[in-house]
Amino acid sequence: METCVPWLGCKEIADEVAVQNMLDWGGVKKIYRATWRGHTVAYSNLTRKHFPWRHFFLNDVAMLRTLQSPHVVQMVGSCNTTFLTEYHGLGSADKIEAVLAREQFSKFNNVRTRFNLAVSYLRAMHYLHNSPVGTRVLCDSNRLKKTLSQFLITEDLKLVLNDLDSVLEANPKSQLFIKCNFNKIEHKSDFSAPEQRRPFQNGRLNFSMLPSYNEKTDIWKIPTVVDYLLGKVNGSDVVRLNLFKVHRQCKNKDPKKRPSARILLKEYKRIRSMHFPN
Repeated sequence: METCVPWLGCKEIADEVAVQNMLDWGGVKKIYRATWRGHTVAYSNLTRKHFPWRHFFLNDVAMLRTLQSPHVVQMVGSCNTTFLTEYHGLGSADKIEAVLAREQFSKFNNVRTRFNLAVSYLRAMHYLHNSPVGTRVLCDSNRLKKTLSQFLITEDLKLVLNDLDSVLEANPKSQLFIKCNFNKIEHKSDFSAPEQRRPFQNGRLNFSMLPSYNEKTDIWKIPTVVDYLLGKVNGSDVVRLNLFKVHRQCKNKDPKKRPSARILLKEYKRIRSMHFPN
């Protein structure tokens, strides 16, 4: 949406927004296509109103309001258990292969477009780690597909953060660490960082050994996400080769030895200027 107007409130949403078909649903909310004054918007409605789901939903609204930037989906308005955001018809990033396979996008299915997708993803993570409200960690990201589903594909083929209901603050300098939802972490998968995986003893989960951690868990996941976004097009392996050194650092088992999102973004920009100077 290019027109700048104040966020819609309860009266505007009730009087001027027409809800249409359902687009998606999850554990916390259902999302519908809706219209407002000729604009198509995404209409999200809380479906599980007891704790902790209501808390997640309200946190989503609060973070969307606070973190408005080019890296986050545009907020349109909110009212109690409903909020509106800009509609992106291409869907979430886990559908990127299907999008680029469409005839109208086939000419964009190249390494330049895919690397730019990866850069936009990294910019969003950098913004999250250096946000106006401190270092934020994308907790709802314990599997590759789930991580990708937290981002929307824009019409100009960039990624923006969309689902912020489980974005927690971490600040190692203040000894503020976090524990994401360990029930959803696959301890046998290497997608999540080692410090996130379930501690087991004799085949049973030992709650007393659950670790706390910080934003470096996001850094661990970046190489796997980027590898998926690069796909198997011509030139993607050359880019992977140039990213190999910094991606290997991301996979260091010691979180303190992983690079920051700032350092990663600087290296990505260097590689982009080398491969795609214009």
